[in-house]
Amino acid sequence: MRPSVAFSSIELLEQAGCEVEVPASQTCCGQPAYNTGAIADTRPLARQLITTFESYDYLVAPSGSCAGMIRHHYPRLFADEPEWQQRANALAERCWEITSFLVDVMDFRPQEFAADSGERKFSYHDSCAGLREMGIKGQPRRLLQDVCGIEVSEMAGTDVCCGFGGTFCAKMPEISSKMVDDKIDNALAAEADVLLGGDLGCLLNIAGRISRRELDLEVRHVTEVLADSLSGPAIGEGKS
Repeated sequence: MRPSVAFSSIELLEQAGCEVEVPASQTCCGQPAYNTGAIADTRPLARQLITTFESYDYLVAPSGSCAGMIRHHYPRLFADEPEWQQRANALAERCWEITSFLVDVMDFRPQEFAADSGERKFSYHDSCAGLREMGIKGQPRRLLQDVCGIEVSEMAGTDVCCGFGGTFCAKMPEISSKMVDDKIDNALAAEADVLLGGDLGCLLNIAGRISRRELDLEVRHVTEVLADSLSGPAIGEGKS
């Protein structure tokens, strides 16, 4: 839906000193099926992903929900299959959301960056899975400050669901629409010009509603803004 998120993620990881590969055989992690209770449909997708990535030192995703699925739900998915559960556990331990990986594993601190120009004001939406399953809160904010010189203008309800919730938005559209409207109104109340986040599902939901309301509020993934600001080599501490 937004390839620039993938390209910016690769750029950030390489700036941090990592050798990055993107296996062509990867598919969806299976979370949509899992969330709707279609366990039999989820397991083949999970096996495919585990097989694809288990030879790598780390699996890094620009999505707290995908990373949360792999880290927390894969081991439960194979609770009655000991061999696959062992393989799921091993991959789960090496699975990271990208901002957490850059901060908590690589201690990424750029030597040079192009500070954000202009008078744009940024706010941040904390996605449910990233915040509650992966512990993503301070990491993107630290990176925005260190890499871009951006101080986030915190909005009310930053940790409240935007209404996407995977299939929730399709099953309960009226409630979902009210939730995303509240999120947008909070960003506008914080006088934000740009609303950032770390999960593309949330951002697509919010951006779509902004488009329908014909509002002037830009929505971007945090990796896009971080990658735009990098102008030179960076120092990353830790194994790659």
